[in-house]
Amino acid sequence: MTDLREQEMQNRIDALANEKRNLKEENQYLKEQIAQLKKMAFGSKTEKTKRVLGDNEEINLFNEAEVEAKASAPEPTIEVPAHQRRKKQSGRTEEILNSFPHEEQVITLPEDQRVCKRCGAPLTSMGKEKIRTEVQFIPATIKVIDFYRETFQCLECRKQDHFSIEKPVMPQPVLAKSIASPSSVAHVICQKYLLSLPLYRQEQEWKGIGLMLSRATLSNWVIRPTEDWLMPVVERMHMHLLQLPVIHADETPVQVLNEKNRKNTTKSFMWVYTNGEYEVNWQIRIYEYHSGRSGNFAADFLEGFHGILQTDGYSGYEKISCEAHALCWVHARRYFVEAIPTGLEKEEIAETTSGQALNRINELFALDKELAELPVAERQQERLRLEKDKLEALFMWLKTVQPETAPKSALGKAVNYVLNHQEGLSVYLLHGEAAMSNNICERAIRNFTIGRKNWLFSGSPKGAAASAAAYSMIETSKANGLDPFKYLTYLFTKLPNMDFKIHPELLDSVLPWADEIQQNCK
Repeated sequence: MTDLREQEMQNRIDALANEKRNLKEENQYLKEQIAQLKKMAFGSKTEKTKRVLGDNEEINLFNEAEVEAKASAPEPTIEVPAHQRRKKQSGRTEEILNSFPHEEQVITLPEDQRVCKRCGAPLTSMGKEKIRTEVQFIPATIKVIDFYRETFQCLECRKQDHFSIEKPVMPQPVLAKSIASPSSVAHVICQKYLLSLPLYRQEQEWKGIGLMLSRATLSNWVIRPTEDWLMPVVERMHMHLLQLPVIHADETPVQVLNEKNRKNTTKSFMWVYTNGEYEVNWQIRIYEYHSGRSGNFAADFLEGFHGILQTDGYSGYEKISCEAHALCWVHARRYFVEAIPTGLEKEEIAETTSGQALNRINELFALDKELAELPVAERQQERLRLEKDKLEALFMWLKTVQPETAPKSALGKAVNYVLNHQEGLSVYLLHGEAAMSNNICERAIRNFTIGRKNWLFSGSPKGAAASAAAYSMIETSKANGLDPFKYLTYLFTKLPNMDFKIHPELLDSVLPWADEIQQNCK
């Protein structure tokens, strides 16, 4: 009877101890959730580990001017003959300014003051000295072009009562029955998707220079030319992308109104695909709008792709059949950044488990950065020599940490994530063409998210699809060193007069890396 009571007592003690342990873990989890919510609401939104070490924070777009303003900030220096007003800064400012038209403004004495104050004799000019240089801003102006077609006739045929008349072929407009020109359409698209200027602001801009254009008109200037001329180019880039050895993918939410059978508050997604980090020939950025986040959307887009897919840890990408699926170490590192206890000094952070994990991961990044310029085969060889042992040591160390870490805690989630995705996080070691991170794609998607902050949502699925194509062309042009405005103007001039529907291979001549484009659209 005594043994039974003792056993019951021990069971009770064990249950209470287990309950205490669970409550302690739950309490720690809730504290971490509160800290994370505070960080999301009031803290920095970047996961860069430099931030932990005290680097400057990114500038919020809203208060950029206030934050960046410094009374001591140097102006670009223009060299003035005979003296120098401040220490000359490095750069090509003077060379750049010399490429613009110059106008002299001479400050002189009025006629009635050109008298010597000493003797009253007339003053004679001794010449002029250059004091300073200023850059004058000239607002945009409108130029109206009236197209006429000249008609020719044969007078000899006319003498014989025959009429022989010839007319030149008129170039097709970017938008039928519209006053829009290639340059005006390119301007509206660049303002919206390059500079994140919403259409209602552009409406005011056009009004300011004397032309009343409604938002509906400006929307037509965006959507219809994008559908007619940009989407076929994007599809051609898509074909080339599937031929590359590495593709990066990512996705981000976007709110789209007026979707059939869906509430306006329902999340849709913008998917982004890019070439690999080490691709040297083709720089491609393709955005694709879909109503959801199902991996089937990515599987459909990547049908026919047989290379290495590089993503974050989203499980939807597991539906894609490819040579290998490489995961992103920046994404893994982010979990450890989020697990850093609040209120610690830099030296204290380094002693925590999260800090130690970050140091190990950052060491791998530092080693890999040194190999960036190597050929693929050599990079793979050096990774195995320099990084393999350190990577395996990281995994082994985390396995020793795992039993001592509460699974629900931020640190527990970080440890479990890395160990559960060990295979995907190791792919880069065996493939020199793969990168350690998905940063190239995250940088591409960041430009979209910045624009999203300004216009908040798309008015329709049609508008979202047009936005995707516009972003694809602008970001791809930037990645290839082009001026987006020049490139879009070129496309809107050339494509309406190109029979690419019958001969799609003609589109290769207008892709951002084509020789003619590189020569004319820088």
